[in-house]
Amino acid sequence: MDDFIVRAALAGCGMALVCGVLGVFVVWRRMAYFGDTVAHAALLGVVLGVVAGIQPDLAVLLVATAVALLLQAMSRRRTWSPDTLLGILAHGSLALGLTILSLVEAARIDLVALLFGDILSVTTTDLAVVWLGVAFVLLVAALLWRSLLAVSVHAELARVEGARVNLVEVALMLMIATVIAIAMKIVGILLVTALLVIPAATARRFSRGPGQMAAMAAACGIVAVFGGLAGSWHWNTPAGPSIVVAALALFIVAGALRVPRAA
Repeated sequence: MDDFIVRAALAGCGMALVCGVLGVFVVWRRMAYFGDTVAHAALLGVVLGVVAGIQPDLAVLLVATAVALLLQAMSRRRTWSPDTLLGILAHGSLALGLTILSLVEAARIDLVALLFGDILSVTTTDLAVVWLGVAFVLLVAALLWRSLLAVSVHAELARVEGARVNLVEVALMLMIATVIAIAMKIVGILLVTALLVIPAATARRFSRGPGQMAAMAAACGIVAVFGGLAGSWHWNTPAGPSIVVAALALFIVAGALRVPRAA
């Protein structure tokens, strides 16, 4: 098997693993639009990285983190509803990134690869970055697992019991921002949230608890990665969208089984 396929599969499996864990909270807390907002801001991060002459991956992480923190700060003021804030930040950051890109004549950015991913071009260095990021996020998620569950189930009750709700919510947002930053090259800005939402939504129908849901979501994501790469290989389709289509196919099959939702 060609080396680039192996690297693509390893990178995709890493992302499926961490997206499966975080997807539990994204689905429970209805944060899919938040993921889209951070993903849209990633384009602004790439453009600013090119303009400032710094590593694009680092710039994306910094911008995604800034957007997450800004959203958390603005939501506390309760001046606008959360969906309004998300819409403003999502489309505003995307439009700002495209505008700056048009003004920088020397910038050479492959917009198609940014929007839809280019998992087949993952290098050994990219693979190391992906798995280091995955390991870090999984470690933080393991340390905060009980607090994340408590805040997701009932934030006010968790606050009464002594949980630092705001800190936990910021940590979750930063973990999602980190995952989106490292997943951008794999499935792209427009599709990255799909890996967080679709496998978790599929697993929710069969799971009896959050731990089982996370494990099943990761398994569904890994199956989608291999299925998407196989489809891309045989039918010469884009690899990133093919992975998402495979995940969608699993979701449709799960829905057709009509299994009562256990979690």
